[in-house]
Amino acid sequence: MRIVRVNHQNDVFYGILEGETVARLRGTPYAELIKDGRVYPLSDVRLLAPVEPTKIVCVGKNYKAHADEMHEGQPEEPLLFLKPNTCVVGNGDGIVYPSLSKRVDYEAELGVVIGKMAHGVRPGHAKEYIFGYTCLNDVTARDLQKSDGQWTRGKSFDTFCPIGPWVETELDAGNVRIRSVLNGEVRQNSTTARMTHDIDKLICYMSACMTLLPGDVVATGTPEGIGPMQRGDVIAVEIEGIGTLKNTIV
Repeated sequence: MRIVRVNHQNDVFYGILEGETVARLRGTPYAELIKDGRVYPLSDVRLLAPVEPTKIVCVGKNYKAHADEMHEGQPEEPLLFLKPNTCVVGNGDGIVYPSLSKRVDYEAELGVVIGKMAHGVRPGHAKEYIFGYTCLNDVTARDLQKSDGQWTRGKSFDTFCPIGPWVETELDAGNVRIRSVLNGEVRQNSTTARMTHDIDKLICYMSACMTLLPGDVVATGTPEGIGPMQRGDVIAVEIEGIGTLKNTIV
C-alpha cells in the first residue's frame, strides 16, 4: 500500500494511492487507516513529502564500500547524527544550493518511517514499530562537513532532505536495489543487503537513547558512489519496490 500526503486546492491531507486516484484518509495514517469517502484524481493533487517527522535520525558509513571511498574508516557501532525537520521537501521540489558551500553531494538512502512510539526496542522486534519505507536523499554540503569536523551544519540546510514520493507499507527491505541517477547517469548502484548494520539493529540502537515518534524517519546510510551536484542538475533516488524520488538543484 502506498501512503501519500498531498495538497488539493490548499487543503493538505494524507491518502492512499490507488492507481491514478487518491483516497483521502481521516487524520494521520499511523494509528489506523480510515478512508473518509472522498477520492481525487492523482492529476488534481500535488504530492508533498509523505511524512512530517519531528526528526530524521541518520547513520553514517553504514555501507563498507562508502566508508572505504571516504577514507575515514568504519566505526564498529552505528554512527548517528540528526537532520532537522526543516530539511524535508517532497518529490519534485527544489534542492537549494547554499551560497555558503562549494560542494553539495547527493546520497541515496532507504528511509524507514516509524509507525508508533519506539523506545528501548528489543532486538528482533523493530518491525513492530515500522510503518513503511520511502526514498530519501541525504543531501550534504561536503566541504562544510569536512571543515567543521562534525556533521550538523553540512547536513542541515533547508531542503537538504528530500523524501518521497510516498511511503510503501509492504516491502521486504532486507535486499532491495538502491540507485542514484544524476542527469540520467547512474552514480550509485547497490542493495540494502550490503548495509553493515541492518534495520533492526539501527532501530534498537537509536531507540536505546531517544524516543522515535510516529512519522519520524530513520535514514539507513548511503552506498558508494556519492558525488557533487550543480545548479540545474536533476537527481533521482530509485529504490526497488518503492519508486523514484526526483529533485532539481536550484
